[in-house]
Amino acid sequence: MATSILSIGQSALAAAQAGLSTTGHNIANASTPGYSRQVVIQGAAQPQNFGFGFMGQGTQISTVQRVYNEYLGVQVQSAQASQSGLDTYYTQIKQIDNMLADSTAGLSPSLQDFFSGIQAMASNPSNVPARQAVLSSADALAGRFQSLAGQLNEISQGVNSQIQSSVSSINSYAQQIAQLNDSIGKAQRATGQPPNDLLDQRDQLVLDLNKEIKATVVKQGDGSYNVFIGNGQSLVVGTTTSKLVSVASATDLSKIVVAYQSSSGSTIPLSESSLVGGQLGGLAEFRSKTLEPAQNALGRVAIGLASTVNAQHSLGQDLNGNLGGALFTLASPVVNANTGNTGSAVVTASISDAGALTTSDYRLQYDGSNYTLTRLSDNTATTFAPAALPQTVDGVTINVSTAPAAGDNFLIRPTANGASGIGVAISDPALLAAAAPIRASAASGNTGTGTIGAGSVNTPPPPNANLQQPVTITFTSATTYNVTGTGTGNPTGLTYTPGGGVGDSRNALLLGDLQTSNTLGNGTTSYQGAYSQFVSEIGNKTRELEVTSTAASNLLSQATLSAQNESGVNLDEEAANLLRYQQAYQAAGKVMQIASQLFDVLLSIGQ
Repeated sequence: MATSILSIGQSALAAAQAGLSTTGHNIANASTPGYSRQVVIQGAAQPQNFGFGFMGQGTQISTVQRVYNEYLGVQVQSAQASQSGLDTYYTQIKQIDNMLADSTAGLSPSLQDFFSGIQAMASNPSNVPARQAVLSSADALAGRFQSLAGQLNEISQGVNSQIQSSVSSINSYAQQIAQLNDSIGKAQRATGQPPNDLLDQRDQLVLDLNKEIKATVVKQGDGSYNVFIGNGQSLVVGTTTSKLVSVASATDLSKIVVAYQSSSGSTIPLSESSLVGGQLGGLAEFRSKTLEPAQNALGRVAIGLASTVNAQHSLGQDLNGNLGGALFTLASPVVNANTGNTGSAVVTASISDAGALTTSDYRLQYDGSNYTLTRLSDNTATTFAPAALPQTVDGVTINVSTAPAAGDNFLIRPTANGASGIGVAISDPALLAAAAPIRASAASGNTGTGTIGAGSVNTPPPPNANLQQPVTITFTSATTYNVTGTGTGNPTGLTYTPGGGVGDSRNALLLGDLQTSNTLGNGTTSYQGAYSQFVSEIGNKTRELEVTSTAASNLLSQATLSAQNESGVNLDEEAANLLRYQQAYQAAGKVMQIASQLFDVLLSIGQ
C-alpha cells in the first residue's frame, strides 16, 4: 500500500511540476508575437481493482495543448491582409494628395500666371518686356508640368522598389512555412504530440504573409498547411514551394510587375487585379487605379493646353510680319510593343484632336484578321479591319506599318508623357503672334451705313504656308469694302499689304480667351477645370482611403483582441496558476513523505 501511495504522490508531483513548467513557459513568452498560451491536459491514471473496489493510481499527463481558435485565427489573417492593403494604398496616394494640395507647388498658380501674361501682352502688344513676361511664364508653366510629372515618376519608381521587396518577403515566408511543415510533421510522427511552439511560429508566419498579400490556408490531414494566393496559385504545398518573381512588364520595361513561378520552373505573369490584399495588393491597386491615371490626367492637361494654344498662336502674326508658329512643344503618344510579339509590325499614334483625349491607356490586339482597340479604363472595345487604318479613337489616330502576327498586341499611352514632354518652342519675344494677319475696312467712297468686322483667321494654316488659310469677315450690309492683310501672300479675292503686327492684339485676346474656354473633354471643361477635377478625384479617394483604412485598423484590432482573449497569456491568471501548482507540488511532496514514513514503519515491523 505504501508503494501505491508513493507512486500516486510521484504522479501528482510530476503533474504539478509540468504545470509549473508550462506556466513559467507562458509567462516567459507573454510578449512573444503569435504565441498561444499552453495548458497541461491531465487525467486520472488507470485505477486498480483490489477486490473490494477500484483504487485510484494517481494522475497522468496526456498532452500539453495550446489554446488556439482556428476560426479567430483566420479572421485575424483576413483582417490583416485588408488593413495592410488599404494602409499601403493610403500611404502612397497621400504623397500625391500632399503634392497637389500645396498651393505653391500645384499647377493652378502657373496657369494663372501664364494667362495673366497673355492678357498683359494684349494690353500692350508692342511692348517687348510684356512679351518677355509671356515667355517667362510659359517656361514656368512648362517647368511646373515637368516637376509634377517628375514627382509622379519618382513615386512610380518607389512602387517598383517596394514591389520587389514585397515579393522577396513573400518568398521568404513561403520557404519558412514549408520548412515548418516538415519539422512539425516529423515531430508529430515521432511523438504523436503537437509541437506547440512550432505551430505558433507557423501561424505567425501566415499572419506575416498576409501583411504582404492575402493568403488562403488549407490544413491537411497530416497537419501541414497548403497556402494559396491570387486566383488560387499555390505558394506552399506541404514541403514544396513555388515563388513569385518581379519582372519588367512585357509592354512597359520601366514598370515592375509580378509573375508566378511554379515548382516546375514555368513563369506566368499575374494580372494586377489578382493581387489582392497586403502591401503587394495595395501597391498594385494604387498604381493601376490612381498613379497611372494621375500621370495620364496631368498629361492630358499639358497636351490639351499645348495643342490648343499652338493652334490659336499659329493663326496670329508676330512682330516680324510672319505667321505664328508653335508656342509649346508637346510629347507624342507612347506606343510599346509586347516583348512576346512575333511579328515585325510597328504601330504609331498621334494626337489628332486634343479636345477628345481621355485619361485612359489603350491596348491594340490583332487576331490575324481584325484589330481590337480596348480602352483600358472601362474595357470599351473597338474592332476594325486593316483596311480601316488609320483609325481615330478618342482623339488619337493609330496606324500600323505592316500586318502584325496573329496574337500580337501593343500598349498605347496617349497622354502618359504629356506633362514631362511639354516645353516652350520659342525664345524670341518678337515671335509671339499677338496680332491677327488680316484687316478689313470700309472703302472711302461708300455711301451706305454698313459696317464690317475686323476679320479673323478661323483655321490653322498648313505647315510653312503664308496666309492661304480661310478667313472670316462679317459684312452687315450690301456695300463695297476693301479687305487688306498684313504679311505676304495673295489669296484669291484678297489683297494683302506686307507689314508687321505691331499694335494689334486681336490674336492675343483670343489666346487669353482659351483660359476659360471648354477645350477639353469634348468641349465640356477648361484646362483649369480638367486639372481641378483631377485634384478633386485624388482628394476624394485619399479621404475615402483614410476612412476605410482606419476602419480596417479597428477591425483588425477587434479581431486580434478576440483572439488574444482566448489564446493570449494573462499574467494575472498565470500568477494564480503558479500558486496553485506550487501548492499542488508541496502537497504531492507531503504525500510522498507520508508514503516514505509508512514504508519505514513496515520495515521496522519486519525487524
